[in-house]
Amino acid sequence: MQKNISEMCSRDSGDQMRLRDEIIRLKSELGENIRILGHHYIAQSVIDHCDLRGDSLELARQVEEIRAPHIVFCGVYFMAESAALLARPGQKVYIADADADCVMSNMAPASLLDRVLTRLYEDGSRVVPLAYVNTSLAVKAVVGRFDGAVCTSANAGTMMRWALAQGGRVLFLPDQQLARNTAKTLGLAETDWHKLNIRSQGAKIDLIAAQKAKLLLWPGCCAVHARFRPELVETVRRAHPGCRVAVHPECKIETVNAADAAGSTSFLIRYAAESPVGSTLVIGTEINLVERLAREQAGRCTVLPLARSPCSHMALTTEQRLLDCLHGIRAGTARAIEVPAAEAAPARNSLQRMLKVCS
Repeated sequence: MQKNISEMCSRDSGDQMRLRDEIIRLKSELGENIRILGHHYIAQSVIDHCDLRGDSLELARQVEEIRAPHIVFCGVYFMAESAALLARPGQKVYIADADADCVMSNMAPASLLDRVLTRLYEDGSRVVPLAYVNTSLAVKAVVGRFDGAVCTSANAGTMMRWALAQGGRVLFLPDQQLARNTAKTLGLAETDWHKLNIRSQGAKIDLIAAQKAKLLLWPGCCAVHARFRPELVETVRRAHPGCRVAVHPECKIETVNAADAAGSTSFLIRYAAESPVGSTLVIGTEINLVERLAREQAGRCTVLPLARSPCSHMALTTEQRLLDCLHGIRAGTARAIEVPAAEAAPARNSLQRMLKVCS
């Protein structure tokens, strides 16, 4: 029995080495014609092959500097769409696994957003849509047509201030938790928030309550960060006296309030790097990033997960999927991300407003 297990492990290890070597060989063959981008939530085995890694904002900023004719995105679909919007003419953007979607993104369909915004405009006052980057290209196009902008968790505060300064109300979508945490940081009173009832294609919206609010919340959330309940913070503090807890602002506001710090993926990386030697840091975000930080900080400080919370869609991007994509690019059969002509300009405008405000 033990021999069979050892043989299986050996075969798995051999297969992984062959995948790794083949990707390295193909990358070398394609040379300057290709760049591979990876989000921090992707597995380490894939991140190792990426030329650039980062959160949504970091990667969006880097796309415009890439000269290679082929860009492969290791992440979820909306990220690759954003890269395709910002790519140079003639560049092709691919996603390593086309089935890698985003649950939160699907909570805000473009057609429904258009109906909701149209209804909110019925009283004649302005509504500025502010869409989290975790949305489809079609949603970004609707936002652009209504003179709104995109934001990331790293710049949500800056972009919410910008949106509030435009006059009228702000509709933040789709993540209500990021909206709540950002609004609290900016000092916006809870009495100025209103969560929309988007059922029945927006017919159930309380227009009177919506008219009185400064910030309108779309009722969406991140499945990964919804798992981090405030009682988990209490549990880890008892288990690790003196530890510090840092979480992502997509967590519930009660969890953020219980933690010592909250911030974007890039913030959490910096927070871990700046932790005192010998300290214990507990992080509430996607498990691939937490485990990577634990490895990077090993020997300097201890990094632990608040809970194991993987993103099933990020997990779809494997070395095999990346290899298949590279083979397709070399053979000329890989399918690039297509940006519908009618959506390109308004969607690009919503992204570029963010990049301009945050430049």
